[in-house]
Amino acid sequence: MTQAFSSIHDFIAAPFDTTIDVRAPSEFAQDHVPGAINLPVLSDDERAQVGTIYVQQSPFLARKIGGALVARNAATHIEGPLADFEGNWKPRIYCWRGGQRSNSFATILRQIGWRVDVVEGGYKAWRRMVVCALYTDPLPHKLILIDGNTGTAKTDLIARVNAQGGQVLDLEGLANHRGSIFGGLGTQPSQKAFESALAVALSELDPAKPTLVEAESSRIGNVSVPASVWAVMCDAPRIEVTAPLSSRAVYLAQAYADIVQDAALLEKLLAKLVTFQGYDVVDGWQELARTGNFVDLAGGLMAQHYDPRYKRSREKHTPTVSATIDLCDMAVEARDVAATRIIDVMASL
Repeated sequence: MTQAFSSIHDFIAAPFDTTIDVRAPSEFAQDHVPGAINLPVLSDDERAQVGTIYVQQSPFLARKIGGALVARNAATHIEGPLADFEGNWKPRIYCWRGGQRSNSFATILRQIGWRVDVVEGGYKAWRRMVVCALYTDPLPHKLILIDGNTGTAKTDLIARVNAQGGQVLDLEGLANHRGSIFGGLGTQPSQKAFESALAVALSELDPAKPTLVEAESSRIGNVSVPASVWAVMCDAPRIEVTAPLSSRAVYLAQAYADIVQDAALLEKLLAKLVTFQGYDVVDGWQELARTGNFVDLAGGLMAQHYDPRYKRSREKHTPTVSATIDLCDMAVEARDVAATRIIDVMASL
């Protein structure tokens, strides 16, 4: 049985136990339905081999060899990752177009007795829905931006608002990046994978409720915010959070502990600022890093680099600020109070 879907929400909400992507590992790594597992019926090398035979020798021979490979790999999956599933297990399967790879695997699983559906159109159908949601259709959500200078705990406040019942969208979490030279959190998803995760996150939000999102540039590390989302962000009301530089410096040194503990990485990242600040200033920051004076380093980076850039950006774009919330000393209690206040402001906008 094949199953067609008209929206991301319908796809995610459909009653299936497991979503299986049977494409090759390299295809899966580039992008896949969030939450899907990869059980390739052809490896990357096998897929290339079958494709070459199809073009250079004959389609029949390619299908015969491919069929044998699919059966062999299917047996490995059944004896391995699928060994413990009971008879009432209901998976759905997709490949690139919902064609031979997914249907071949589905046929084998159905013969065992499992209730298997194949996604009509495969990954290409999924990708079309993502593009429609993020580029073609207007975004139905009401976004409210949380804005403020570097070090005002915006990401932390988004998490606290979420914990207190507010609706949020964590773009930096989806992008696995904190949005600055020092923002790396590990390997970022591909652009397509970021968009798939974002489309799912948006589908799980209630468009009738306001959604808090951090004020970002159109790029977060190596990924870009899709057009429909960016258009709404540009026109969204803003809640600005403020705090003294001294408090922000202490907070930032703690928040970026993963970087300050890696001396070689910190030195490399600071060196990237020479273009903007010159050797003398950056050499001073490098010395603070070498001596472990990370609070003063954070303060210097904000006072001389990030705060002036933020000010220029605001003067250029003149965003409308609907409310300003002072974080005071930025203690945990102050951030909890600020999160409550943010939720109240969101309800009033």
